Amino acid sequence: MASTYSFDVVSDFDRQELVNTLDQVRRDVGNRYDLKDSNTEIDLEETELVITTASDMTLQAVEDVLRTKATKRNLSLKIFDFQTPETAGGNRVRQVVKLRKGLSQEIAKKLSKMVRDELKKVTVAIQGESVRITGKSKDDLQAAIQLVKGKEDELDVPLQFENYR
Repeated sequence: MASTYSFDVVSDFDRQELVNTLDQVRRDVGNRYDLKDSNTEIDLEETELVITTASDMTLQAVEDVLRTKATKRNLSLKIFDFQTPETAGGNRVRQVVKLRKGLSQEIAKKLSKMVRDELKKVTVAIQGESVRITGKSKDDLQAAIQLVKGKEDELDVPLQFENYR
């Protein structure tokens, strides 16, 4: 039997679910009467989405469709960081949507401090873009998971728990 148990807190999303969501959004935009002739393009790059469309109003509608479809596919809306729209050539509007992945040092430190202040029986270590929480009993780790889930709204990133051992 192991003398210590641990798990990792990470911020990640399923890229394939995002691709499927964007396919649904493109299909929905192509079928909707008010968006059909807007010539909307949604491009997925490595760390961001680029939405190019005809006007601010259609951009808002496309954002709404994106949020709805992402929610239906169990993607957290916290992965989307909507930047300010900018004008593109030919009376078009472009918006960059950055995709949040991984815990920044600032968020990892905040999470680490939060767990250390509340639970004295666990140790917290920041490991790159994840936070490892270690404890002698599984009950302590369950308490840490409940604490982090309860405080997740204070953080700007979605959290997942991996490598529970």
